[in-house]
Amino acid sequence: MSQLPIQAVMPELLAAVAQHSQLILKAAPGAGKSTYFPLQLLLNRAVTGKIIMLEPRRLAARNIASYLAKQLGEAVGQRVGYRVRGESKVSAATQLEIVTEGVMTRMIQSDPELSGVDMLIFDEFHERSIHADTALALALEVQEALRDDLKLVVMSATLDHDALQNLLPNAPFIQSQGRAFEVEIRYQPLGANDYLPLAMSKTIEQLLAQQSGSVLAFLPGVSAIQQVAERLAHLSEQVQICPLYGQLPFDEQQKAIQAPKPGERKVVLATNIAETSLTIEGIRLVVDSGLERVARFDVKTGLTSLEQVRIAQSSAIQRAGRAGRIEEGICVRLYSSSQFQQMPAVPVAEIMQSDLSALMMELAQWGVSEPNALKLLDIPPAASIAQAKNLLTQLGLVKGHQLTAQGALAQKLGLAPRLAAMLIACAKQSHALLQSAIAAAVLLEDPEKNGTHLGHSLHRWQSGKHAKKGQLSKRAATLASKLSATFALSDVEEPLLAVAMSFAYPDRVAQRRNKQNGRYILANGHGGELREDDPLGDNDYLVAAELLRSGGNASQIQLAAPLCLPLLEQYHPALLQASEQVDWDENKGRLVAEKQTRIGELIVAREPLPQPGKEKMTQALLSYVRRKGLNSLDWTPKAQALLQRIRCAIEWLPEQTWPAMDDASLLNDLPSWLAPYMNHLTSVKDLSRIALCEALNARLGWPLNQQLDVWLPQEYVLPTGTRQAIRYQEGASPVLSVRMQELFGESTSPTIAQGRIKLTLELLSPARRPLQVTQDLAGFWAGAYKEVQKEMKGRYPKHVWPDDPANHIATTKTKRQLNS
Repeated sequence: MSQLPIQAVMPELLAAVAQHSQLILKAAPGAGKSTYFPLQLLLNRAVTGKIIMLEPRRLAARNIASYLAKQLGEAVGQRVGYRVRGESKVSAATQLEIVTEGVMTRMIQSDPELSGVDMLIFDEFHERSIHADTALALALEVQEALRDDLKLVVMSATLDHDALQNLLPNAPFIQSQGRAFEVEIRYQPLGANDYLPLAMSKTIEQLLAQQSGSVLAFLPGVSAIQQVAERLAHLSEQVQICPLYGQLPFDEQQKAIQAPKPGERKVVLATNIAETSLTIEGIRLVVDSGLERVARFDVKTGLTSLEQVRIAQSSAIQRAGRAGRIEEGICVRLYSSSQFQQMPAVPVAEIMQSDLSALMMELAQWGVSEPNALKLLDIPPAASIAQAKNLLTQLGLVKGHQLTAQGALAQKLGLAPRLAAMLIACAKQSHALLQSAIAAAVLLEDPEKNGTHLGHSLHRWQSGKHAKKGQLSKRAATLASKLSATFALSDVEEPLLAVAMSFAYPDRVAQRRNKQNGRYILANGHGGELREDDPLGDNDYLVAAELLRSGGNASQIQLAAPLCLPLLEQYHPALLQASEQVDWDENKGRLVAEKQTRIGELIVAREPLPQPGKEKMTQALLSYVRRKGLNSLDWTPKAQALLQRIRCAIEWLPEQTWPAMDDASLLNDLPSWLAPYMNHLTSVKDLSRIALCEALNARLGWPLNQQLDVWLPQEYVLPTGTRQAIRYQEGASPVLSVRMQELFGESTSPTIAQGRIKLTLELLSPARRPLQVTQDLAGFWAGAYKEVQKEMKGRYPKHVWPDDPANHIATTKTKRQLNS
């Protein structure tokens, strides 16, 4: 650690920490910001109390803690410890604690004064995880209101300096120039038809043949990693092929990070988990695909899609920096320098494209109703905020802007909101259901990579064959104790897994489509599919915990459990809603009435009802119109013209209190404006009898329905006294088709809508043939009319064609008629 670049700015850093409450540090990969800097803070007693450092990833948190403890000649958990989800190695002697995910947020929420803590460090902040954004926002409030002595340090190799400086205007900015060793950048862009796994494996083999040292290759996902590993399987035994990704067991992750044995080399095939805060021993060669898989949340479906996208420039810099940790290195980029320049400077913040339910829970616990009340670098979209609030209300965790009693307990569990709601609901019921809920929670929290059937994971756990059986049992026991219960794996009943999951995912109860194997519709109306060979696909009902949004109409079901409907009715009856439904059956040509039992959009049971009365008939016909659309009504030319006129009025006179008249609003409000005109209808055929003009005018109401005829008249009275219809069309100018002679004497174009809108004049010949289209009548008289006059005198010599039409009497007569 003696030659790390950050040593050059260490005196400046220590002085800044002593003199300021906030600090921004930018240091290149390998400079020592995640290791040397916090260790020097500890050794120099920069603060009296504890230092908490936030790391985005568990693997990095564990390894940094182990490395620093080793530098001190101590075991992890003495002066340097760590705390991650489900695992903690700290003691009363711990002065530097490295935490991850939501741990720091929970620390602030449980003790806003942060007793005993004097400094918070946010490492690799450029990754902009939702946890880091939230924790920093809360920490800034704590610093401002409760602890002006609290010190905050934000650091990364690729910080968005301008944005951070706005958030922390008084923080000194210190930059450590250079990295430990230089890295040569080589560009080898792929061709349009090149296959990434093949190109990646060839590049790795070439580097191994031409260069010394081990290789770190960045790939977009696990599938690509496995394909490249297969293509490199033929390499000699002296080359270890090591995958590295988040869901890999910890011992295999450690194998990828550790130095190769003497005489051996290593090829680490990694996702972006290896971009930051990890020193992978022996690496001096990096191959960067320039790709990553990004999770994007769809507020309409409540589902997340994984999209393969180009990385940001900051990520490319981080990846290249892995090659310069131990000696001069090489980074081969499988894209061009121009493609690098076209990449965004920094990634899109997670808060802008993620499920916000956990964030909104944190805000409610903090006593804040909206994200914009906190000092966040980015304010998330309003639609995402609304979706999160709706979900939390549905789960019973939030009411209004405050946590319910269940919500407060959910926050103490330290689980995702859905899983916390599940445990709380099941704890109120039977012992067996709670046991199954706890098992479901831990299996869903850290799912196995392969296999969609959650019951199979449970079976492996119960039989002792699950790779993480010890971690699962420890986590289950912890959750049970927080609910004042005990956990017994032998008491978990597989059929109750899905019942418990229905409390977490009421919107993802899935029903098989018309007995089609593997094709389902969810309670939220969205489609879900299993692979054709998946044995889960012959179940009539599932609860899907994980779905991956795809480009088609249905999402891929990634993790689910089969659901027994009678058990659901026994333990979760509130999920099933009964209602009487009346609709028009087009095939039978008659009214159908039935009692339906539903789970969201799913109909799980039907029971015929007696023939309904007139009110039910009206409801059925409204349902028919809603389903078929407004075109199912008989829109006469007069009714169409009225609707167009109203829509134009709404556009041109927006200050008036118009009712909504778009198709969606009319369909949503059918009972209020259409139903009163359907009292005597008994069939779909009778819909043609509805007086749509009356219905539309009634929706407008008085006085708007009277003023409409004044502001946007149906006809324009010409100087000759003739009434000519005005053609209205939404999104276009109104048109008046008129014989040119009838506008003689008009010096300017006529207007409507309180003088705001000029009529487009379609000027016609005496035989009503188009001559000219204009909105500038005065300009036409003074200009183009001269050419028209010449032509008309020759074609229609019996008609009047004055030299000064603007001051001539309008007429429909010939010269002879005028003189007689």
